[in-house]
Amino acid sequence: MPKKRSGGGLTTTQQAAKFLGVAALSGAVLAGIALPAAGALGLAAKGTVEGFDEIPSNLKTPPLSQRTTILDNEGGAIATVYSRDRTVVPLKNISPYMQDAIVAIEDSRFYEHGAIDLKGILRAMNRNVQEGGAAQGASTLTQQYVKNVFVEEAGDDPEKVAEATQQTIGRKVRELKYAIQVEEELGKKKILENYLNITFFGQQAYGVEAASQRYFSKHAKDLKLEEAAMLAGLVQSPTRYDPVNDAEEATKRRNTVLTRMAAVGSISQGEADKAIATPIKLKVSKPKNGCITAVSGAGFFCDYVRKTILSDTAFGKTAEDRTKLWNLGGLTIRTTLSPRAQQAANEAATSKVNKDDKVAASVVQVEPGTGKILSMGQSRPYGLDQTQHETVLNLAVSNELGGSTYGFQVGSTFKPITAAAALEKGIDPAQSYSSDWKISVPMNSYRNCAGSPVGSGNWDLQNELESEKGAYDMTSALGKSINTYFAKLEQQAGLCETVTMAKKLGYERGDGKPLSDNHPSITLGGTESTPLGMASTYAAFANRGTFCTPIAIEAIKDANGKKVDVPKSSCSRAMSEKTADTINQMLKGVVEDGTGTQAGLMDRDNAGKTGTTNDRVDAWFVGYTPNLSTAVWVGADVGKKVPMYNITIGGQYYDKVCGGCLPGPIWKTAMTGALSASETPSFNPISVPRAKEKEKDKGRGDNNGGGGNEDSDADPIGGITIPPGFIGGNNGGGNDGGRNGRNGP
Repeated sequence: MPKKRSGGGLTTTQQAAKFLGVAALSGAVLAGIALPAAGALGLAAKGTVEGFDEIPSNLKTPPLSQRTTILDNEGGAIATVYSRDRTVVPLKNISPYMQDAIVAIEDSRFYEHGAIDLKGILRAMNRNVQEGGAAQGASTLTQQYVKNVFVEEAGDDPEKVAEATQQTIGRKVRELKYAIQVEEELGKKKILENYLNITFFGQQAYGVEAASQRYFSKHAKDLKLEEAAMLAGLVQSPTRYDPVNDAEEATKRRNTVLTRMAAVGSISQGEADKAIATPIKLKVSKPKNGCITAVSGAGFFCDYVRKTILSDTAFGKTAEDRTKLWNLGGLTIRTTLSPRAQQAANEAATSKVNKDDKVAASVVQVEPGTGKILSMGQSRPYGLDQTQHETVLNLAVSNELGGSTYGFQVGSTFKPITAAAALEKGIDPAQSYSSDWKISVPMNSYRNCAGSPVGSGNWDLQNELESEKGAYDMTSALGKSINTYFAKLEQQAGLCETVTMAKKLGYERGDGKPLSDNHPSITLGGTESTPLGMASTYAAFANRGTFCTPIAIEAIKDANGKKVDVPKSSCSRAMSEKTADTINQMLKGVVEDGTGTQAGLMDRDNAGKTGTTNDRVDAWFVGYTPNLSTAVWVGADVGKKVPMYNITIGGQYYDKVCGGCLPGPIWKTAMTGALSASETPSFNPISVPRAKEKEKDKGRGDNNGGGGNEDSDADPIGGITIPPGFIGGNNGGGNDGGRNGRNGP
């Protein structure tokens, strides 16, 4: 049984002070806190002793920084992150050998003295005198614990750490007063528990549980005698006695601990001799810290979770508060990541684009109706080794959350938003416009939300092919991605209405700036956004017109198991169900016999839209089923934009990349892998009116739009000839997106 502490009474202190030749201490100090052995700390100056009373009496013990574990939506670990690799455990979960070893080597009279060990101080002073003044410490475990609290509170601030560890009278005085408080309030067992959880054991391991895992790959409660002695020996100098780098020094130090344990009666001499004869047997677990170690290729998603916590005011009013929460750790974060969807996204992103290609691919998936982000995959692996083409740039998200500076122009994937705005205004989907393949539109025919013309002069734009001229209705214009049609539709629907619809659908710029209502080219995808933004926008179509903000975090518990409030997805109606059903029906035509035939899923209802930008520097396919929305982007991720003409990507040559021929197949792979064969919900059926001349056409025709595909013959549709071998019309805002994007026409 541990012996009861003696407590530092007035008489003892006065005797100690007199013995040590120190000026008499004030009665107030002695009566209030019973300052023991003041002279041993060099408190000969009266002012210093009086200053003792002025030190705050309550030690602010910060919560210990621990590991944070990030889980997928099935409870599997994605990654662990920490600023301190530590897992706090109660004393009952620490081997008795470990408890005895640390007491024996660091403070063998721990259970006998108070906050200060007077005998130890006198012994140290005597030895210092005998050895010519060499400094020998006499800090108790309690004092060491207090010092470690100072260091923990300093965090990673070098100046604060230096202040917490400097060998000055002032620090020792503070340490002493707080040690007295800790002794009075916590008691020996709790002090020992706290000490073993806060102490640094080398190899990035803080606390005995992390140290036990690091060196022996076992829990602290399972430590054997010789293992506990080795860990106890590390405390004095974790670098010098590191068993990984110097087994000989570590063995000597371990044996010193074992000898000391026998000397103080913690173990028998026979036990010590047997343990001394046992070689150190390590089973080292290398530290796995941060998103760079995330499993299942989920590094980008993991980093998105981190940046969400660091940027969202739901996790702290200030950046400092949020950083403190993250660095403190000890969190268990359950995310929305689906292991199945993530695997599918990874496979899809790398199926057509190699990590060392000039361009990269991004795949992100969102669940309609919940906003849950199910996956984030990229063709380049997550990491810092550029020689292996690794990157930490998350191509799926905004700049604020780790993405590119601006995001990427979305090309014709924006056109369904214009169509939705038109339908909400009452424009019939059978609305037909006739034009040449090139047109010039007066800028003053577009007005912003203030009612002002957005410019003077004309906006010149064109379709992909000279053959793309004549009359189109909304369905066929979506199917073939006709630029001229959507420029005119935006005129009739209204630029302000189009931008307003985009905002309702969560469409945001990748650089975080407000969406402008002064650029008509937005209808052709001239304004940058992100793959996550597009997947979320299209999820609203799948959800019959209700947009839900994307979320990556479902629940968080702190180190004590208490729930931390997390932001929920906010859902709001962006359009009527009828409008969404009509969009779904028209976009089904894109994958059935429009520009996206190479993306179409044969076993379920699906819809989507292709997109490319000027000079084909960005290529997209965004599509969905009723229960999954996926956006795929391909383009240059760093440096200059890469026109995707006459280019080899993923080992395949393309004379020109289009949204249907590269992002489309990637999308199909991602969707096929993520979706369960047993879940095949359907879109709400609706009859979409068509232009009369189209209804009469029996060529390529249908109620879902014209178009052409790679295997099509030259079929006349409404007087327009589709050239053989034509893949996917314009596929985007191609001929104006890049030119008229950021600055408008």
